[in-house]
Amino acid sequence: MNIRIMEVCGTHTSSIAKNGIRPLLPEHIKLVSGPGCPVCVTPAGYIDRLISYSNKPGYSVAVFGDMLRVPGGSGSLASAGHAEYVYTPFDIIEKAEQSPETGFIFGAAGFETTAAVYAGLIDEIVIRDIKNIKLLTAIKIMPPAMDYICANESIDGFICPGHVCAIIGAKPFEILAERWQKPMVIAGFSGEQVMEAVETLASIIDKPVCVNLYAKVVRHNGNEKALALMDKYFMPGDAYWRGIGIIKHSGLYLRPEYGFLDAGSMDCNDGPTQSGCCCGEIMLGRIMPEECPLFGNACTPAMPVGSCMVSSEGPCYLASIHG
Repeated sequence: MNIRIMEVCGTHTSSIAKNGIRPLLPEHIKLVSGPGCPVCVTPAGYIDRLISYSNKPGYSVAVFGDMLRVPGGSGSLASAGHAEYVYTPFDIIEKAEQSPETGFIFGAAGFETTAAVYAGLIDEIVIRDIKNIKLLTAIKIMPPAMDYICANESIDGFICPGHVCAIIGAKPFEILAERWQKPMVIAGFSGEQVMEAVETLASIIDKPVCVNLYAKVVRHNGNEKALALMDKYFMPGDAYWRGIGIIKHSGLYLRPEYGFLDAGSMDCNDGPTQSGCCCGEIMLGRIMPEECPLFGNACTPAMPVGSCMVSSEGPCYLASIHG
């Protein structure tokens, strides 16, 4: 029996590549990458909106480092106006207080893991009553994306995103396992932990259960304090996943009462996919990176055409670097 397992998290994809796990597996077990790299699924229209702000007099854009090189429809932030990277979102507060005449736009992209941090940032902005910071959000929720994959793709089992599970808990994935009658395993990120996850999935491939192998970090109901803070500032809505399209209820947006902090997130929830780029098919597990016609030719880590070739957790980048 052939088994197709999807590792959803980009950190798992990185561990698999760096530890050379795929060649070690039996021929009947195939690992494919999911849409768990936040840079990879960020819409081109979102990048274009950040570029527009960076070129606007009196504005400065701040993002995490990988986001600077993500291609939009009109280039990337790396060649734009005033855009810089930060190591932590809270760096933007110091910058804003030092330059009160400048409007700072923070590019808040990511999944539930960073959404909790963004909620903490908003809390600090509100408490300090800082007027010159706004967020442009592209925050995604993983369970609806996995629900979409279960409904539309041929995947036999999942290695669930461990970082996300640390925030939202094991319960949402137990629900998915039961709904779609597919096994799921929550695992850590070392080579040994990934191999244990694959072995566990192979042994329960016909059972609709979720096994938590990462219990020292992941609780059943998640981090309740972080979830409460996220719920205070964010609400769910439909979101566009680059190369995939709209997935219902898969995004987080600022609640209306905090709309004064929003830089227009709902207006950039789409964008063109670069011609010939197969990032969407790769993140849905339909093809491997090497099967994209642009891979290693027009699209390289030095000159990325697609978003999957940018991040150190992107499947195309990892396939290019580690083979």
